[in-house]
Amino acid sequence: MPRVCVIGSANLDITMALPRLPRAGETVVGGTLLVNRGGKGANQAVAARRLGAEVRMIGCVGGDGGGAQIREGLAQLGIGVEGLMTVPEAATGTALILVDPDGQNEIGVALGANDRLTVDMASAHEASVAWAEVLLCQLETPLPVVRWGLESAKRHGVTTILNPAPVQPLTDDLLALADFLTPNEVEAGALSGVEARDVESAREAAERLLGRGAHRVVITLGGQGALACDDIAPRSPAPGAALRTRCPTAPRSSGFCSPCGAPERGAARVCRLLESVEVGDQAGDVNEGLGVPLLDQHGDGVGRQDRFPAYGALARGGCRGLSLRSRYRFMLQDGAFR
Repeated sequence: MPRVCVIGSANLDITMALPRLPRAGETVVGGTLLVNRGGKGANQAVAARRLGAEVRMIGCVGGDGGGAQIREGLAQLGIGVEGLMTVPEAATGTALILVDPDGQNEIGVALGANDRLTVDMASAHEASVAWAEVLLCQLETPLPVVRWGLESAKRHGVTTILNPAPVQPLTDDLLALADFLTPNEVEAGALSGVEARDVESAREAAERLLGRGAHRVVITLGGQGALACDDIAPRSPAPGAALRTRCPTAPRSSGFCSPCGAPERGAARVCRLLESVEVGDQAGDVNEGLGVPLLDQHGDGVGRQDRFPAYGALARGGCRGLSLRSRYRFMLQDGAFR
């Protein structure tokens, strides 16, 4: 079974589905409330677990009911939570999300305990990084911790994947620590200085990021799929998935990155880069339809983490471009963790 370590955030998502988004100073009534587990790090951990990986997570939650709920939920999925530390004096990270029937949303995030994670705290769990074949990081935890995680993974020969979200300025030497850099169009534009409006401009943005030290860049392009470039040559966009739904604003990053971490023996070190992109894009498309506007889409109050697809579900869904060749094994019995 592939081994994945995630260093990242764990939040409670408090979502209200409204008839429309309020204007400044306005109150809109008639909403439906949904509280679910979230956070970029926890989402990636759950997605990787559902795709068949053995997963451990390093992060922080608060000493409150929300933190206990997150730990229990991850543990029930079989995710190692020994590295998910409790900060008694802090609140668990919380996202407040307003969404309208078309999927447009407004989001505010209080990082809470996520922002209390230090290098000293994380380094106490370096054994989980050394144990892993793939390390996944995002930017909802302090940047020194992200740097430590990437550097530690390099010392132990572990493949590194960095999802640069929420986007912030990053130095060239930090970008060089990531074997995979997986921005969306907006993040790619902010990091490269090139607005990624389409495939060609995304290719230029990727080449700029390669010039800054990134080794492999995979830019998610919504309905256009994903563009993968490495330091040898750019690759064609992966095809869009047949499972696309009508939620263009829902985040793709968690569902996209985790399949790159799920294959046996360390992501693209063994798997072909384009194969990783193809399967990642399928899972990203599924996740895109499972994001914030869940109440409007499904009406059942089920959160995104509970809907991340298992690998077998992607295959049964008839996704285009899905490779099932032996060198791209997910070690997952069909239908597990659905």
